[in-house]
Amino acid sequence: MNQFVLRATMLGVLAVCQPVFADEISDLKAEIAAQKLAAEAQKARLDALEQKLNGVQQQQAASVSAPPPPGPEGSAANRVTFKQGEGLTYGSASGSVSLYGLIDVSYTHINHANANGDSLTTPRVAWFSGNRWGLTGKRAMGDSGLDVIFRLEAEYESQTGNFDDNNQMFGRDAWVGVQSDGLGKLTLGWQNAPARDPIGSAIYGDPYGSAAPSLEEGGYSNNNNFKQLIFYSAGAGAKTRLANGIVWKKDFKNGLFGSLAYAFGGNAGDFNGGSTKQATLAYAGGAFNVAGFVTSANVADLTNKTYSIGGNYTIGPVRLNTGFFHYTAEQGALGDRKDNAYTVSAKFAPAGHLDYELGYQNMKANNAAVNGGGNVLNAFANASSATATATGSRATLYASAFYHFDKITEVYLAADYLKLKDGYKVGATNGFPSQTEVALGLRTRF
Repeated sequence: MNQFVLRATMLGVLAVCQPVFADEISDLKAEIAAQKLAAEAQKARLDALEQKLNGVQQQQAASVSAPPPPGPEGSAANRVTFKQGEGLTYGSASGSVSLYGLIDVSYTHINHANANGDSLTTPRVAWFSGNRWGLTGKRAMGDSGLDVIFRLEAEYESQTGNFDDNNQMFGRDAWVGVQSDGLGKLTLGWQNAPARDPIGSAIYGDPYGSAAPSLEEGGYSNNNNFKQLIFYSAGAGAKTRLANGIVWKKDFKNGLFGSLAYAFGGNAGDFNGGSTKQATLAYAGGAFNVAGFVTSANVADLTNKTYSIGGNYTIGPVRLNTGFFHYTAEQGALGDRKDNAYTVSAKFAPAGHLDYELGYQNMKANNAAVNGGGNVLNAFANASSATATATGSRATLYASAFYHFDKITEVYLAADYLKLKDGYKVGATNGFPSQTEVALGLRTRF
């Protein structure tokens, strides 16, 4: 009886509670279903946001990696970049323009600086490199495969700020031209005589320039006693740059480089008067490079000619250079002038910040016209008014050491000793047969 009563009681309790449990289960199932729907909606929204993000990132990557599309000048596709030692460049899809420069400050000590033989210590015109700033650029000429190129380059004195080249605004370069691999490089205007460039004597004239031939301008200066060989690379008027010049240079892609140049004299009724013709040929052989040139100039209707050949050889940290120059000039009633000159030099550039240079040059002039002070005229100078000649030689021994902080800035110590023999006189020595120069300098590029 008691068991029956207990079982009946339990069944009654379950019967009462069952509706309550059923309602709670239904509520839980409904809540789960609702949460599932919300989760699916959230997932769909996240997928949509991720797709949008991927699309934006792909567009950004494409805009960075792809070249800027052609567009009007000043558009967002054009960019300004700066590279140390190569200047500030504004570039677009079709071309570029660069602003660049170099500053070389030299402090020198020179003996025999006047007729009394006194010494002079002072800053002076840059010892190694003419101070300069310039603009250069190129632009594609439509679909012709040619680029139009130009250079405007001014030279100034760091110690005064004055122009260094006869008050010319662009005393170093003012030319425009066209260039392509097939045509080569054709330039028109005021520019280097190619005989002084790396396509000519610059690769052997001294140890400071490029060892390899190229289409670029270069050469060596004439601001000290061991830089005078450059005048054998000049044209009419003893100018190492050509006025009214047309210059063509070509890299034949087999190691050979060549150039042709013509400078108009600009004389009415006399097409050849004051004109210069020049040709160079060079071979780039890696460790061994060779070059040469020939020049013919009409100076006051008198023919001046020169030829030269030389080269360099690099073995390890040592570069050796040598070259020979032969010059002849008609001098009217004074007879012909004949010069022979040669140079040997070396550069030692071990690993590290230092390099060292040593060189010797000898210039022998035979029956050379002299000015009123008895000083021998430079090669290609106008000798039509000269009344006397001299025979003799000038020899210069020079050395230098550079400490390079990086590829664009260095300090240097340099010296030379000039010795004049026989009748060879130059104005710089003030009548003395020798002169010593010492220089300390700082040079940087931007």
